[in-house]
Amino acid sequence: MIKNIRVENISKAYKTKSSWNQVLSDVSFEISPKDRIGILGRNGSGKSTLLRLIGGSEQPDSGKIIREMSVSWPVGFGGHLQPSMSGRANTKFCARIYDRDIDEVLRFVKDFSELGRYFEEPFRTYSSGMKARLGFALSMAISFDCLLIDEVTAVGDVAFREKCDRALENLSDDKAFILVNHAPRVIDRLCNRVIVLGIGPEPYHSPNVHATIKAYQRALKNEGWSPPD
Repeated sequence: MIKNIRVENISKAYKTKSSWNQVLSDVSFEISPKDRIGILGRNGSGKSTLLRLIGGSEQPDSGKIIREMSVSWPVGFGGHLQPSMSGRANTKFCARIYDRDIDEVLRFVKDFSELGRYFEEPFRTYSSGMKARLGFALSMAISFDCLLIDEVTAVGDVAFREKCDRALENLSDDKAFILVNHAPRVIDRLCNRVIVLGIGPEPYHSPNVHATIKAYQRALKNEGWSPPD
């Protein structure tokens, strides 16, 4: 039996000083193994919020999310790691929580993250790029069924971004990921489905990644939103 993640009619709003900001409204889709889903949308359209809801760090105001697959924390969010603990201590803690071999996870994370001596330093002292290195390496070491990736390939040096991209390209066929990235070319290269938020009357889903990206880019230039299929 194929295990999926089902997002069913979820909505989310946040209280502002003057009113409520409706970020997501009645969003539904399904995630299956082998899905590589890219999320596009303007700032404030709910991309990161959607990842936090799927990951369980926030709850929707209405609707529900049914998880039959193991889901990572939103990589790039960093909220799952303890600021006062070192990279090593955070890695050991996560390995224990997810019942993974501690020595094996430590070896993988230290090698993949390439943090060097900073692996022994407190997480709060890390730059955004270093935090992304540790978070991504940890998510790969734990081997979740579905990775949630929030802009992690947009920070850090070019070599590390390329390393992340290769790791995603080489995921086994039974793994899925959802990728938020402001660079459409990355989504075009890595994803086989795309979701557009905040343009048009409702979220738009399509397996026609390249054509949808072109339509999205035209909409950003105020040329109107015309879905390709």
